[in-house]
Amino acid sequence: MNILVTGAKGMVGTALVANLKNIKENKNRTRPDLKIDEIYEYDRESTLEELEVYCEKADFVFHLAGVNRPQDPAEFMLGNFGFTSTLLELLKKHRNKATIMLSSSIQATLSGRFGESEYGKSKKAGEELFFQYAEETEAKVAVYRFPNLMGHSRPKYNSAVSTFCWAVANDEEFTVNDRSTELELLYIDDLIEGMFDLLEGKEQHCEFEGVETILKEDGRYCCVPVTHSVTLGEIVDLLEQFKAQPETLMMPKMPEGSFAKKLYSLYLTYLPTEKFKYALKMNCDARGSFTELMHTLDCGQVSVNISKPGITKGQHWHNSKWELFIVVAGHGLIQERNIHTGELVEFEVSGEKIEAVTMIPGWTHNIINLSETEDLVTVMTCNEIFNPKRPDTFFEEVVKRETE
Repeated sequence: MNILVTGAKGMVGTALVANLKNIKENKNRTRPDLKIDEIYEYDRESTLEELEVYCEKADFVFHLAGVNRPQDPAEFMLGNFGFTSTLLELLKKHRNKATIMLSSSIQATLSGRFGESEYGKSKKAGEELFFQYAEETEAKVAVYRFPNLMGHSRPKYNSAVSTFCWAVANDEEFTVNDRSTELELLYIDDLIEGMFDLLEGKEQHCEFEGVETILKEDGRYCCVPVTHSVTLGEIVDLLEQFKAQPETLMMPKMPEGSFAKKLYSLYLTYLPTEKFKYALKMNCDARGSFTELMHTLDCGQVSVNISKPGITKGQHWHNSKWELFIVVAGHGLIQERNIHTGELVEFEVSGEKIEAVTMIPGWTHNIINLSETEDLVTVMTCNEIFNPKRPDTFFEEVVKRETE
């Protein structure tokens, strides 16, 4: 399959082309039925002659090119309607009935606050061209009215989310006029998956009631139904949490598929390179060091413990707190004793065979570096963040020393 992408250097085009190349080069095997031979990238720097060659050879067309921030509103119609006319005429010239996708906008509904939108009118005109083209040629067309898109794009341009991400990541000032303003956002990765569904003939169809998308199997339009409705206030609050994470170590909740998870990934793409790395507080003494790596809202914390040769650490028990010790380098011994029954268990551990050992509530425990020359490195997870006011940690040696 040969694929033409217009607007290939825009936000959506850049992401789409990169992921189409992953399919073409067999780097992404999640879509085994997709076979891509050539990807034709058309953008502002391309020539009309190149476009004609692409229109002759393409088996599928993603039409993403458009104008969204012109100096003169008249350019909306020229860029969004005029170029679409040129593209369709070239396809007709070469009798190419390739499936063609159109990136339109929810503003094309001309509903509510979009009623007088010149941008929306130009997008609506482009849609009608597509539907007329389908009737004339019997080619399959897929018209998508996208809401606000969320992906890496130029800040201070046409995406408030990109602007906020850039500003917070780079310590720049920004203004939120109304925290209660709600946006419907479509994340770029979800959009790309929707385009892959379209390539496989699995696209979802819809109609519109005003700006509301109504899924409908025989709908005139297509859609990517995975969107998020969030307020500007919610967005900037999350971004401030992300910014503070290197200091607080607190990672906000980011369940699979959540808006927070997607926003955090986008935020990271705006970090200046000097912020890729940040220091952690190492608590060091003669025995080695202990460093907290990450805190979570509901799953406790993750730390790393380094014990010098011959050192024993621990020698305490907890009422409700539990931990996992995972030795990743070195050679050690973990001992646990039930404080009520006196039962003792021992686990020899090594970075050569990584295992997780649970520190059970009510069992006093330790970890001993058995090496005479190498440090013992242990990743430790705990079901709660350490609270010095309520440590739930009580000293008691695992193997009591005999008194003379």
